[in-house]
Amino acid sequence: MQTKIIKSPLNYIGGKHKLINQIAPLFPNKIDTFVDLFAGGCNVGINIQADKTIFNDNLTYLIELFRTFKNYNIETTIKHIENRIDEFQLSQTNEQGYKNFRKHYNQTKITLDLFVLIAYSFNHQIRFNNSHEFNNPFGKNRSSFNNTMKNNLLKFIHKLQKDENEFLNNSFESFDFSRLTKDDFVYCDPPYLITTGSYNDGKRGFNGWTEKEEIELLNILDILDSRNIKFALSNVIQHKDKKNILLDNWLKKRKYKINHINKNYSNSNYQTKIRDKDASEEVLVTNYTPTNKASYQSSLFD
Repeated sequence: MQTKIIKSPLNYIGGKHKLINQIAPLFPNKIDTFVDLFAGGCNVGINIQADKTIFNDNLTYLIELFRTFKNYNIETTIKHIENRIDEFQLSQTNEQGYKNFRKHYNQTKITLDLFVLIAYSFNHQIRFNNSHEFNNPFGKNRSSFNNTMKNNLLKFIHKLQKDENEFLNNSFESFDFSRLTKDDFVYCDPPYLITTGSYNDGKRGFNGWTEKEEIELLNILDILDSRNIKFALSNVIQHKDKKNILLDNWLKKRKYKINHINKNYSNSNYQTKIRDKDASEEVLVTNYTPTNKASYQSSLFD
């Protein structure tokens, strides 16, 4: 992990920015190729030291955006963003300007315009309908391309352009794992089966996440293990009154390591039993024993 954590400029649902300091120390010390199989906002992959990083996600427009960040001159990118803001008079209060720009993007699909649109959308979220039209509402009095977002973007792009990386737009099932060796590492942060999120409802014009996908991913991880390729899986065993039976049964039949993560983002050694109905048991499953210890590994459900 890097000394200073870089935050993605995208507010991606389920992003691991606040958990990096817990999960990264559990990763192998030496990684040839790091595969961020469900890259999302790239919060994990951008902060991991590896000879090469592969960012993969099935959201086509997201991967195209990262490729643009990688290949465009930083000044050109910032100028495009600022010109669009002026052209459509985007602000925290101009809802009509936002709607006009959203319509423009859906008609043209200009890659960098997606980032500008996200900057002014509700909670900076990324949401498409089944026709692949961006449909997130306006972030009135809240969302804008502010200095914090700009600084995060600059640091993010600088790191992308400095490092050796590749951007792929594959479903996890079609990813080519055959080129990986025992010195590579696969990190999986899939949609969580038992939690609610717009990314796993199958209503964004992209595939949703069901028991079928969960089983297929677990089978892939078993295959990687049989080839001595290290992996780590972020998931939740229990959320509120729901339990991921598929995951729980899979773990009971394997000898994989279960590393418990403090979803409360606390740095303290909190080890008491669960105290409220909203708590989750978030874990990082690894097919190896980590040589380092995360800041928090005690189960909330002991």
